[in-house]
Amino acid sequence: MGFYENRVVPRIVNVACGTKSVAPLRSRVCEGLKGDVVEIGFGSGHNVPFYPATVTKVAAVEPADLGWKLAGKRLKAAKMPVQRAGLDGESLPFEDDSYDAALSTWTLCTIPDVAAALAEVRRVLKPRGTLHFLEHGLAPDEPVRRWQRRLDPLEMRLFGGCHLTRPIVDLLTTAGLHSQGARRLLREGCPEVHRRPLSRRRCVCLASANVAHSHIVP
Repeated sequence: MGFYENRVVPRIVNVACGTKSVAPLRSRVCEGLKGDVVEIGFGSGHNVPFYPATVTKVAAVEPADLGWKLAGKRLKAAKMPVQRAGLDGESLPFEDDSYDAALSTWTLCTIPDVAAALAEVRRVLKPRGTLHFLEHGLAPDEPVRRWQRRLDPLEMRLFGGCHLTRPIVDLLTTAGLHSQGARRLLREGCPEVHRRPLSRRRCVCLASANVAHSHIVP
């Protein structure tokens, strides 16, 4: 990664994803986490204050050294051990069936090989483990989709490879992760999509997905 990706993008993401408007969504996506948790795309640790007391420890997967550094204050305030344990979501350095839950917030949009990353998440989760996710992706209505496709190249350049057009729930299903009660929300000013050129809107997906080792639920 070059200077922009290493030194600028983590600061942009730290600010853009640390707004008060997304705090309620972070709180909701962290509900129900328990046991040993692996967080994919830890960033600068904005989820740390929302980890419930039922979490025993967190393995943080984060490629950006600056992102980890920006998480310093939140890490010091964490009520459970949080250790940087990996750099690449596409190749997790963990044994099979080793985590009770996984967490991903605004990460699946950016990982180059998202299918590989989801396969790794499924591999390291215990049977019936749960992936909690808060992601943005392809909107359900065509007018928004058209703007997403137009703006996708610019989004990728400015935000370190972030895609606006990934069908998150479909990707989860293909990976053998059964999405439970996924909600699609259009939110003003939240890291996502555009309905009109001057009106920033994003399609946000909030839900959890269960590992189905014995079968894949369509």
